[in-house]
Amino acid sequence: MKLLLPWLPLGLALVGCAGQGDPATTRDQEAFAGEIADRTAGPPQSCIPTRQSQGLAIVDRRTIVRREGRTIWVNRLEADCPGLRPLNTLIIEAHGSEYCRGDLVRGLDPGTSIPGAACPLREWVPYRAQAD
Repeated sequence: MKLLLPWLPLGLALVGCAGQGDPATTRDQEAFAGEIADRTAGPPQSCIPTRQSQGLAIVDRRTIVRREGRTIWVNRLEADCPGLRPLNTLIIEAHGSEYCRGDLVRGLDPGTSIPGAACPLREWVPYRAQAD
């Protein structure tokens, strides 16, 4: 037991930090929530067309979006995807000309060359702005 006692404060400090969210991620999540708050969610779709001019963006470890005119397409993954963080490069393994349920996404940390774990997409939910 004596061997464990010197490490106890460090272990408790790490446990305390684990429960706190990254402030930048929390701000991104709050900004995104405000962005879709006044929009109406449409029926989920299995696929959306890919468009080179309109890329996908990472909101947090579980949320990917694409902004297209007055519509924001949201894909909420089933679980946190370890490599997804807002400033990471998003890598998507799409099969065909659409981003579909089951396609895999990975995040690539800046300055690295090995992407994170692959996570499957779920359905895309369109959030549309109200007509003026």
